[in-house]
Amino acid sequence: MTVAYALLVVAIAIGGYAFVGYPVLLRVAAALRRPAAEDGGESEWPSVTVTLTAYNEEAQMAGALDSLLALDYPTELRRVLIVSDGSTDGTDRIVRSYAARGVDLIALPDRVGKTAAEGAALREIDTDLVLNTDASVRPHPASLKALVGAFRDPSVGVASGRDVSVSGDEHAGNEGERGYVGYEMAVRALETRVHGIVGASGSCYLIRASLHRLALPAGLSRDFAAALRAREHGYRAVSVDTATCQVPRAASLRREYRRKVRTMVRGMRTLAYNSALLNPARYGVFAWMLWSHKVARWVVPWAALAALAATALLAVTQTWARLAVAGAIGLGLITALAWLRDGRVPRPFALPAWAALGNLAAVHAALKALGGEQSAIWEPTRRDPTATVEAA
Repeated sequence: MTVAYALLVVAIAIGGYAFVGYPVLLRVAAALRRPAAEDGGESEWPSVTVTLTAYNEEAQMAGALDSLLALDYPTELRRVLIVSDGSTDGTDRIVRSYAARGVDLIALPDRVGKTAAEGAALREIDTDLVLNTDASVRPHPASLKALVGAFRDPSVGVASGRDVSVSGDEHAGNEGERGYVGYEMAVRALETRVHGIVGASGSCYLIRASLHRLALPAGLSRDFAAALRAREHGYRAVSVDTATCQVPRAASLRREYRRKVRTMVRGMRTLAYNSALLNPARYGVFAWMLWSHKVARWVVPWAALAALAATALLAVTQTWARLAVAGAIGLGLITALAWLRDGRVPRPFALPAWAALGNLAAVHAALKALGGEQSAIWEPTRRDPTATVEAA
């Protein structure tokens, strides 16, 4: 039984550190740092290419383009470039209809995946900065200037927007994501104050063109790699709270689960590709943050399984352990119900079911990554284009 207790304590410590201890340490470290000096302003705006990679986004493309063209930025310094990854619907036709308004299209004849499609646009980029976004995302008109403002600090190589989770369906299957997105944005804000974020938001981030042009294998995650490459080349990646972007939640919990698995597989492989950054002797605080924000979270599901096994052993003699096992069974039933109903469950069940499936997705992703299985070709998550903000 001593081994079971030890296993349980270690598992709880891992989970507690990843989601509570690490943010607390960040807050302490942020409080000890001097506030950043106020900048006097920008006399000249740099040129920006806004890039969006799309596959069969006919339903959302017009709205996405209208949103990008509404960004408050000098039009002579802003270019909008859409890369269509072998779309077979009306995506290309819609983009071409915006040509007179300064929107350019690269239409790839075949699907090559998101990272490879983004790479196809590199030769077309001749601006100082590159804004990467998604067809379902709606950045605030002031967000681009807010992101560009971060580059007044010469140490900044990447500036990431603040995601705001929205939904047009009060019964959205991914209801639990709203709380998690808010938590994640708070952690990134603290990381920015301490040193810099370890991964940019794929929804909307701005990067120096020199970093964006660096070659990246097709199976890796460009938004995660952006922050890693920035640090590798002596820059920081930061989160800009005033650069808000509305990100609709997927109504289907099953599709969101599959997206999470794909995303985490790519993330794990991206970190493996840049594993040198995990060396604290060379990268100091950034390495600690990378271990804490990414690796520790990926270990949590395995720790949870170990904790469950230890609790099951202790349940033979301990009443509290039997109650804990009963609670785990209850969570399993709630999660199964959420899966069978594709997430359409009462609100009190939404967050625990979403959290449980998120941890299962991490285990699934780790097995795929370790097994060397190739990631499925990029499939954008279909989101509700009519979604509205529920809470800032």
